[in-house]
Amino acid sequence: MILEIFIKNFFSVRDELILDLRAAKSKSSKSLSLEGNTIDIGQGEKVLKTVAVYGSNASGKSSVIKAIRFCCAMVFESHNHNENTVYNFKPFKLDSKIDEPSEFGIRFLMDGIQYYYTFSLTTTRILKEALYFYPKGKQSRIFERDETAGVSKKDKYKFSGEIKRPLDVAESTSNKTLYVSRASQMDRAIAKKVFSFFNETFILNYHGQSIEHVNQIISNEKQFILKALQIADSDIINIECNNEKVKSQAIRLNVNKFGKEEISNHEVENEVLKIKTYHKSNPNVAFDFYTEESDGTQKLLFIILKLLDIIRNNKILLIDEIDTSLHTKIVEYILWLFHHSSNSQLIFTTHNTNLMNFDLLRKDQIYFVSKSDNGSSELYSLYDFKDFRENMDPEKGYLMGRFNAIPFLNYSENVFVNEN
Repeated sequence: MILEIFIKNFFSVRDELILDLRAAKSKSSKSLSLEGNTIDIGQGEKVLKTVAVYGSNASGKSSVIKAIRFCCAMVFESHNHNENTVYNFKPFKLDSKIDEPSEFGIRFLMDGIQYYYTFSLTTTRILKEALYFYPKGKQSRIFERDETAGVSKKDKYKFSGEIKRPLDVAESTSNKTLYVSRASQMDRAIAKKVFSFFNETFILNYHGQSIEHVNQIISNEKQFILKALQIADSDIINIECNNEKVKSQAIRLNVNKFGKEEISNHEVENEVLKIKTYHKSNPNVAFDFYTEESDGTQKLLFIILKLLDIIRNNKILLIDEIDTSLHTKIVEYILWLFHHSSNSQLIFTTHNTNLMNFDLLRKDQIYFVSKSDNGSSELYSLYDFKDFRENMDPEKGYLMGRFNAIPFLNYSENVFVNEN
């Protein structure tokens, strides 16, 4: 479960940006009516199940998502990096920040214990890294790393007793690699838990499911999937899937015994997933799912398949532009699923102002991204606007520019007029 995410100096983000998923302590009637939108974590604290991020085109919404995805991917990929690796991100480049480190931090709950993990880096090397936890409510260090603190690993690292043989891991960790990644690879228990959180619990998109996984879920959860499709106004009443072997021709380049190159065709066999759908108007006619169903229906099915895993296993999903190819009511249904789940979370960007509704989302669930005068992206919550009351219309206020996160268009001149 995510509590906070911090990013600094990534893409269009210049200064530290904080995405806070801890619920505000609001006792308004609207907030109280949306208790299902939060998770009670004890001691009077609650966490938001969903957060919507709004902003105009080029405001930096996608930069925020890209930065989070990159940093998470660093955790489960950096142990594969070699000496010539250049990390796939850009620091803010409109002023001197391009020469400064980029920073990432995340505060999260795992097995009821709070953790805080952070690192800083340039495009070519890790500079600092640290992991803390709060087993008794107070911060306790697991490890700290500072590559600028000296020459030896003992100079650069500080440990508590939570990791067995920690210096063995440090000796195997280059400045291209995160210590958490290497420690997980070397079978250190607490690092494996953190690695698992990033790799298995924090889902960075709903794409990329294996054929076996999709086939298994459709077969095991058919009735739930059909019900979800029908609630979303689909007339699909049955769905079938099976794996098939498909043969195709491929070109192969060979070198014969005389050293001459020869091109030949050969047959290859690939396994593909065939999905057929059946509609209410004629239940006996099969439709090919990939070629005869709409983009929206296709996207919805795969979202539902991913949501089944996320919601039932209390995972976190990150989506950029959730409303692409999906009707407003379908997006509302996705939010409804999360709000009726146990502990799952959804972070998403959108242009869909119909979701900006106090009967659907609390004030602290609505965030905005806008560009400052220096071209950097800023993130802030609707909850920060204390004078905007819950009996007001947030969609209307947003479209009128009340929250400074929409494009301001100039209609005073016709740019298509040919002056000649």
